[in-house]
Amino acid sequence: MMDDGAPEKFVHLHAAHCESGVTAALVRHAGLSISEPMVFGIGSGIFFGHVPWLKVAGIPLTTFRALPGSIFVKTCRRLGIPYRRMRWLSADRGMAHLDRLLAECRPVGLQVNIFWLDYFPPQFRSQFNAHNLIAVERVGAEYAISDPLLEAPVRCTSERLRRARFAKGPLAPRGLLYYPGGIPAHPDIERAVWAGIRETCHRMLRIPVRVFGVSGIRFLSRRLVEWPGRLGGADLARIWLGNVVRMQEEVGTGGAGFRYLYAAFLQEAGHLTGRDDLGRLSETMTAAGDQWREFAVEVARICRNGSDSASDFARAADALIECARLEEALFNALGKMEGRLWLR
Repeated sequence: MMDDGAPEKFVHLHAAHCESGVTAALVRHAGLSISEPMVFGIGSGIFFGHVPWLKVAGIPLTTFRALPGSIFVKTCRRLGIPYRRMRWLSADRGMAHLDRLLAECRPVGLQVNIFWLDYFPPQFRSQFNAHNLIAVERVGAEYAISDPLLEAPVRCTSERLRRARFAKGPLAPRGLLYYPGGIPAHPDIERAVWAGIRETCHRMLRIPVRVFGVSGIRFLSRRLVEWPGRLGGADLARIWLGNVVRMQEEVGTGGAGFRYLYAAFLQEAGHLTGRDDLGRLSETMTAAGDQWREFAVEVARICRNGSDSASDFARAADALIECARLEEALFNALGKMEGRLWLR
């Protein structure tokens, strides 16, 4: 572990999710070896929300993760790692500052719009402003990029990266650039683990708004049964229902994938803290991930068959209710462990 500075060669990390993968790679480069699941858990990355009054392309927002940027910030704060986050109104100034940092051999995290990244095939690009990657160095008119969704580093032209960093629309990145500072001599990883678990339990069980957490999963299960009648037919209801699964399975790691990532965190946290019960709870989280996949299968069947059957929509709702039951049991068990989570 290093007190300051960074190793000369940046090591690319292929990860399950962009922000947790970028954070893990940057913190490792700064001198603290840490896994992506540990970052995801310490940063309280898992969440759920179905917010009918917030619409994207006319469809209610469904989210399976914390706000973009929060995983990096909370991981650094809980481990005592200083960090910098900067945005710009001027694209020229934002790109110039990036070049200065790269000239100092400092890899940095960037929030970008994935649509402008020409190293992705066209069919994988979409107008999504909250993708994260690492700029490693500038090479002429191109940048060496470590994108955690890919198996190896790639190159991106200066013009494309500029457009990606300063794209407009929801969650506009405004050139967001971030990086950790020096690693403290003795970071308290165990305390950071419990802090991350505590916040996650609070958000999944105790937010007094029914659209968030476990209550939000149950709220969605009730709403989707009503959609065919409320939306004037099954066609629009299937579009809305399919979008839930798109957010779950295609955007980022999604619902089931995040559950598996959190299960890996609980297993690793159990080894770190010597708590076998954390390891056992990771099995419940894996079961929740499996149940989210069952829900996705039900929805895919409805959309593929063009179903307007009330019983099909009810089965999808029942699959969600089981997701809520499993996650409520898991987070209640975590919250009750020796009462320590609510005392810190």
